Amino acid sequence: MSATLNAGKTRAALRTSARISGELLLVLVAAAVAVWALGRMWSVVWPLIVGLLLTTLTWPPTRFLRRRGMAPALAASLVTVLFLLVAAGTAALIAVPVTSESGKLADGVVEGFQHLREWAAGPPLNIGEAQIAGAFDTATARIQDSAGAIATTAVTGVSTVFSGVVTAVLALFLMFFFLKDGPRFLPWLARQLPGRLATDVPAVAARCWDTLGAFVRSQALVGLLDAVFIGLGLWLLNVPLVLPLSVLTFVSAFVPIVGALFAGFVAVLIALVSNGLMNALLVLGVIVVVQQLEGNVFQPMIQSRGLGLHAVVVLLAVTLGGSVAGIVGSLLAVPVAALLAVVWNYLREQLADPPREPRADGAQT
Repeated sequence: MSATLNAGKTRAALRTSARISGELLLVLVAAAVAVWALGRMWSVVWPLIVGLLLTTLTWPPTRFLRRRGMAPALAASLVTVLFLLVAAGTAALIAVPVTSESGKLADGVVEGFQHLREWAAGPPLNIGEAQIAGAFDTATARIQDSAGAIATTAVTGVSTVFSGVVTAVLALFLMFFFLKDGPRFLPWLARQLPGRLATDVPAVAARCWDTLGAFVRSQALVGLLDAVFIGLGLWLLNVPLVLPLSVLTFVSAFVPIVGALFAGFVAVLIALVSNGLMNALLVLGVIVVVQQLEGNVFQPMIQSRGLGLHAVVVLLAVTLGGSVAGIVGSLLAVPVAALLAVVWNYLREQLADPPREPRADGAQT
């Protein structure tokens, strides 16, 4: 005979489920409002995020100078200037060799197009000059018909570049002030908050800062591994401009997806115009292998160890961030997941029962 359901227990279970569902719904609504507000303030929030990430890179030398007795403003100014010099030197290390080889690369591009035309003119395609000229005229007509769309795209691109420059300038100013006044922020924040928040919020902020530093260091290590392995492959394949391409690979590692695609495209293009199609295909193979190792081995292992996240969580976070917010989502997915883990672990610590002390007879109290 099957047992009958207890009406009181059933009602209690339904009430508990309804209460939990309502509370969860309120939490989701609050999260949605927070995300909406963040989107409305994105023009300010994005430079703030970039400034914080840059500060994690430049804080160790600033801390070293401050511990040696240098004034905070002077240490922050010196490190900011050194950062700008390093950034300019990195750009020069990429641009100067490429500029010196630009004539040879341009000749290679022209020669490559000529070989492509000769190949297309022969079997099995047998494309004649008239067909090529007709295709060129058709493409020109389509470009002329799309002049308005092209102009709109160009204006959008200029606006994006201008916005990026403004973001970079704001981020640099914020970095300077973070380096100068950062250690005074948490004590100031504790004085502004009432009750227990004066203890909890600074503690969580300090842990989040340590997590951001671990993220930037792990990303730099991943970029260094990419640059070393890809640079070694380019050197073995006798591709010119190995050092600039390696530096470009390291720098682009901080911009997920697009950075790797851009660096790989440049390397394959230089190999194509310098050494031919077969060499370019070999370079493409090297880049694909290294990028697969990075995405599936290096990055999950290094970031999971440095951030306290499982490798599967890192992979899922990057996938979800990219699908929700594109490139920016991919860039911020891992640090956001790590910061959420920090907040969750702190809440668990505060909500957990204190450990039981053993009694004299060995039992737990």
